[in-house]
Amino acid sequence: MEICVYGTFGVPILMFPSAAADYLEYERFHLIDSVQQFIDVGIVKLYSINSINSESWLNHSMSGRDKAIRHQQYNAYITDEVVPFIQDTSGGPLPILTAGVSLGAFHAVNSLFRRPDLFDGVLAMSGVYDLHAYSKGYFDEDCYFNSPMDYLPNLSDDSILTMLRSKKHIHIATGSGAYEDPSASMALGAVLHAKGIPHTLDVWTQDYTHDWPTWRAMLPALIEQRVACSE
Repeated sequence: MEICVYGTFGVPILMFPSAAADYLEYERFHLIDSVQQFIDVGIVKLYSINSINSESWLNHSMSGRDKAIRHQQYNAYITDEVVPFIQDTSGGPLPILTAGVSLGAFHAVNSLFRRPDLFDGVLAMSGVYDLHAYSKGYFDEDCYFNSPMDYLPNLSDDSILTMLRSKKHIHIATGSGAYEDPSASMALGAVLHAKGIPHTLDVWTQDYTHDWPTWRAMLPALIEQRVACSE
């Protein structure tokens, strides 16, 4: 699977595409351009990967079980191949942030909360964090453990909670305009608050719709917050 790298050094950010898109989506829609100033001076280094959503939750000809299996294979690809690649090419080990828009935000959040030992934070934009929204009525154990709104409220492992509570860069952002679902981000924020997990929830106005102009405004703002938080 292809990986596109933007930058030579800086905090590595793993970018998950939206919907059934590919590893060049963020370049095509100028999201990379929107943060080029941070790339040029070595604040961040972006790694954009492919999705398998068209072979999983967005493939309506597959059974629910096969979709869940494919999702688990994708998780293994991230942890066993992508993370080592990022560390090898960034002079690691460095703390890795995850990021994404829409369905990519779901994957970014899920990756952090499943493996806080591998990831240091998330920049999530315009996501829905309940896998029920995509599983179309199918829900097994693998679905449960990939649905943050299901497993997070029940999380009681002190070692995992301690790691999550140490993260400084959990940023959840959403617009309030057309096709956005701010209630999904607010619900996730409420769960994080109940678990004592520090985070920033940004609900932008109705001027910000579920579209690329919103995300081209959000990502630079979130990176600026991350930089300010690190100072």
